[in-house]
Amino acid sequence: MAQLLRVQNFSVSSDGIGAREDQSFESPFGLDPGPMFEWAGATASWHLRTEPGGSRGLDDYFIRDFSCNIGAEIMGRNKFGPQRGPWQDHDWQGWWGDEPPFHTPVFVLTHHERPSFALSDTTFHFVNGEPAAVLEQARAAAEGKDVRLGGGVSTIREFLDADLVDTMHVVVAPVRYGTGLKLWDSPDELRDRFHLEVVPSASGVVHHLFWRK
Repeated sequence: MAQLLRVQNFSVSSDGIGAREDQSFESPFGLDPGPMFEWAGATASWHLRTEPGGSRGLDDYFIRDFSCNIGAEIMGRNKFGPQRGPWQDHDWQGWWGDEPPFHTPVFVLTHHERPSFALSDTTFHFVNGEPAAVLEQARAAAEGKDVRLGGGVSTIREFLDADLVDTMHVVVAPVRYGTGLKLWDSPDELRDRFHLEVVPSASGVVHHLFWRK
């Protein structure tokens, strides 16, 4: 089977917003992301859970599926961190501490390359290239497994515009931000290229499942 490029567990507001442009160390999303991610944090399998409990329904299934058959990830520089322009601080190694949740090679899209480095079992590579070329690198590193497209919004749109995305799981949360970086005005915009199944959850979010026609 072909290696798929998959978007998984990507959360947006009901008006399609996933972040704002004014990121900072104090505000990685440029807005309060809590309402978008409450569904994930409430599950039994959430990787940051420190106490027993949590839900075991549909939301938990998607959290458990996050790493299934994933061999590499592609993310935008803005997901890696808030720095812009040439790298001034190579000591900054992302938001995730010494144990990033990826456990695979990660390819960070940037116009300003820097040396690769490893944290635990995750290696970050900083690449400057067109989406198709970066995807080929990630597929080679994935060794036959699928590649996850981690975001943010602009990166997902870039790969959608290049017609490279095979499947998407987008979680729409019951909150509106009004302004910000939009994944879409309506998920129906993608129906020309994707099948779409819409599945509401008891938590209040709605799971949107896309697969290529």
